[in-house]
Amino acid sequence: MYVIESGVNIDTGTGNGQANLANTSTGTFATRDSYAGLEGNWGRVTFGRQSIFWGSGVIAQSGTNYINVDVATTGALGRVVGPTARTNNVLAYNSPTINGFNWTASYAPNSEATGVNLNTNAKIWGVTGRYFGIVNAQVDYAVNDKTPTTGSTTPTTQKLTGLKVGVGYPYAPGAQIAVIFISDKNENVNSTTAQLGFTAAGDSVKAKGVFVNWEHTFGTFQALAEFGKIQKATGCTGTNCDNTGATGLMVAGRYLMSKRTAVYASINKIRNDNNATFDISGGGVSSASASGSFLPTGSAGADPQMVAVGVIHNF
Repeated sequence: MYVIESGVNIDTGTGNGQANLANTSTGTFATRDSYAGLEGNWGRVTFGRQSIFWGSGVIAQSGTNYINVDVATTGALGRVVGPTARTNNVLAYNSPTINGFNWTASYAPNSEATGVNLNTNAKIWGVTGRYFGIVNAQVDYAVNDKTPTTGSTTPTTQKLTGLKVGVGYPYAPGAQIAVIFISDKNENVNSTTAQLGFTAAGDSVKAKGVFVNWEHTFGTFQALAEFGKIQKATGCTGTNCDNTGATGLMVAGRYLMSKRTAVYASINKIRNDNNATFDISGGGVSSASASGSFLPTGSAGADPQMVAVGVIHNF
C-alpha cells in the first residue's frame, strides 16, 4: 500500500504561505503525508513522510479531514512549540484493533531532529494509543530530542516534548462532542532559537491548552465548532511569560454533496494577549505564525482571523 499527498499554494504558486513564510507542506511532490508500507492481520508498517503528534484522529477531524483548518490542529501553543508535525524519514508501526484498542509507534533518525551540531543521539519518536467504543479516546506523546555535540556553544540539551489527551462522546450517528488537553514543553532553549522578547538561552518553558470540539450531521449538512483556551506560559526568565495566553474559535458548515465530495465555509478567529503568538495553523497562514522559534518581528499580540470557502473531494 502507498499514499502520496502534495500541497499547492494556488494563490502564489510558490512554497510560501499567505504571510510569505515557508510552508513545508507545499511546493514539491509528496510534501504532505506520503509513504509506502506493508499491511496484514499483524498490523501495518509504513516508511516515509508522516504526521507525528499533529492530528487528533476521530476526536477532532475538522482541521485534518473536514475543512481547511481549525484551532486545535496546530504546531505550537503560541510561544511554546510542539515536538513535531509532518516529519520526513519516519518508520511507523500501527497495531491491529483488538477490543476497540489500537496503537501506533513512530521513529525518525537524528537527520530529522533539526538542531545545531547534532550528534547520533538526536531523534524524534512518538506513541499514540486509541480506544473506540461508547466513548472515543486518544493519547499522544512525542519527543524531539535535539541533543548537540559535546563542546557545542549551545546548551547541553534541547528537547521538545508534547502530551495530548482527547476524549470524545459520539452521542448520535455523525455527531460528537470532545475535549482535548495539550501540553508542550521546550527544555533548555538554545541561543539560536531564543524567541524575541520571550525566552533566554537555557530557559525551559511549558504551555498548556484545552480545546472543545463539536460536530453534528443533520442529513446532508454538517455543523462544526471548536473553542480553545491556552494558559500563559511558565518557566521563562524574569516576567517574560506574562501576557502569553490566548483563545481561539472556529465555526464551520459543510454540505455533503455525495459520499466523496463536500463544500464548506469556515471562520477562524484568534485573540492573543500582548506577548502571545498563537496562530490558526503551522502552515504560515497569517502574520502571527505558529512557527514558534522563528516569529516575524512585531507579531506578538496579533489577532489573526480567516474566512474560507472550499471544496473537498476524496479520491
